[in-house]
Amino acid sequence: MIAELGQYVLVFALAAALIQGWAGLWGGHVAGRGAATDEGGGLISVAERAALAQGALMLAAFAALTVLHATDDWSVVNVVENSHSSKPFIYKLSGVWGNHEGSMLLWCLILAGYGTAVAVLARTPSRVFRARVLGVLGLVTAAFTAFTAFTSNPFARVSPAMSDGFDLNPLLQDPGLIIHPPMLYLGYVGFSVAFAFAIAALLEKREDRAWAASAQPWALTSWSFLTLGIAIGSWWAYYELGWGGFWAWDPTENAPLMSWLAGTALIHRL
Repeated sequence: MIAELGQYVLVFALAAALIQGWAGLWGGHVAGRGAATDEGGGLISVAERAALAQGALMLAAFAALTVLHATDDWSVVNVVENSHSSKPFIYKLSGVWGNHEGSMLLWCLILAGYGTAVAVLARTPSRVFRARVLGVLGLVTAAFTAFTAFTSNPFARVSPAMSDGFDLNPLLQDPGLIIHPPMLYLGYVGFSVAFAFAIAALLEKREDRAWAASAQPWALTSWSFLTLGIAIGSWWAYYELGWGGFWAWDPTENAPLMSWLAGTALIHRL
């Protein structure tokens, strides 16, 4: 029952993201023209509420998957493939994102969380500008949520149910997995906010510095998380895998390094 509930909630979160994207962009367009102000303002309010609803729905979906792992539900493919009854409880929880499907759900949760934060906390040149930012974020979140729900479903069932799981990769049963991926994702995904600010500025044909000033705190926050995630990842790979050399980390860490360099350039430009 929890698996089905999580899947339904994930689909509702997708619907909220689509509403957020449409209402934010169209509401910003209508209000930006200076005509039909009431309509534009109403749509902007819809976008803001959709961002809040999407954050709550995505949190509920992630909580459902966490409960499935914590309770050893061997009727769910994701739990069977990434957990075991004898695994320490802390690694049952971190195993939620220690796989492709679960990590995609975490990605979507963080995206939705940033959207909620923008709706509540963002200081932007105008409410219309913030609506456009929310609209872009809504479409980005909708794309990732659709991919997760329809091609990487973490709530898929296995029939008949298994008697136990296959366990999580021993290399991933480490404190590094508890901290490293969430920190990286907070960095990766956070740059989507800076992207949304830039697209909103293009839509409004802004040439001032006001939008850049409002985007800067989000870029700095993302860069900080990404820096911390890379540092933890290098430490983890060094002591877990015993790899030395210049970088002392898993070669896949070059991917966040490229993002980190681009983010550093972005911060200087802003």
